[in-house]
Amino acid sequence: MFDNLFGNLKKQQEALQEKLAGIFVEAEAGDGAVKVTAGADLHIENISIDPSKLDLGDREQLEDLLLVAVNRALEDAKKHAAEETNKLLGGMLPGGMDQFLKP
Repeated sequence: MFDNLFGNLKKQQEALQEKLAGIFVEAEAGDGAVKVTAGADLHIENISIDPSKLDLGDREQLEDLLLVAVNRALEDAKKHAAEETNKLLGGMLPGGMDQFLKP
């Protein structure tokens, strides 16, 4: 029984990782001055900076905007990952264990 359950879980986990690698979210800070794209697999895919919307000489401002945008993107990516995990694995687990998959 457990061999079948764990074998199936491993296949589902591989399918989940593949799916997460194809889901992307974008977050911004400073009214679009900094945009960050992250994958639901929690990798930063792209960072873009619009120089017309900020003073590039203000290093501290740029650092702050980068932090905000990256954190927003990763938070959104985590939510998407949790949702996909719930969809894929929630119905497979024995009664009550799916509560551990909720974000």
